[in-house]
Parts: sequence; structure tokens; C-alpha cells
Amino acid sequence: EDTQLLLRNDELGDVLSVPRDVDFLLRAPDEEKARTVCSFIEDNQYGSAAVQEDGGKFSVLVVINMPITQNVICSVSALMCCIAAIFGLEYDGWGSVVKSAA
Repeated sequence: EDTQLLLRNDELGDVLSVPRDVDFLLRAPDEEKARTVCSFIEDNQYGSAAVQEDGGKFSVLVVINMPITQNVICSVSALMCCIAAIFGLEYDGWGSVVKSAA
């Protein structure tokens, strides 16, 4: 899925090597788990993390300023997937704005 998103962004004229804020979303089963993972991410300086709540459902939004070249984004996406698996969350992927050369 990461590669498909990169291909779509490339078709939109995205310059993948330009750093930008990238959002990674981890869905948590409850607030306590979300706060634990948020603290873990912040303590290890993996990115800027915040707990979000929407209708009683909790998630952790991690923001990292980085390029999205395939080797970089796939590595960081895999890290988020591992964190989700370790703590029992669901990794819901990443997103960013398109950065064009113009």
C-alpha cells in the first residue's frame, strides 16, 4: 500500500525527496493504550505524537517531517506497524501533502 500511495503521489507531480510533515495514524482500543503508545513514541523521539478522541474512539497521530522516498517512508511505515503490533493497536497508514517542484 505504501508503494501504491507513492506511485499516486508521483503521478500528481510530487517531488518525493522534498521533506514535509507526514502523518501516521494508530488506532487504539482505549484511551489508556493510546496514552501509553503516545508516551512511548515521544520518549523515544520517533516523532511528535498526540492522542486523538472521536466519538469515544481513540487514536495516536504521529507527525514526522521527512522526505517520502520509497526507502525512507517504507522503513518508517514498518516501524509504525511494529509499534502497533507490539502494543495491540491498528496501524491505519500514513498521509502527506503533495510537494511539487513548482
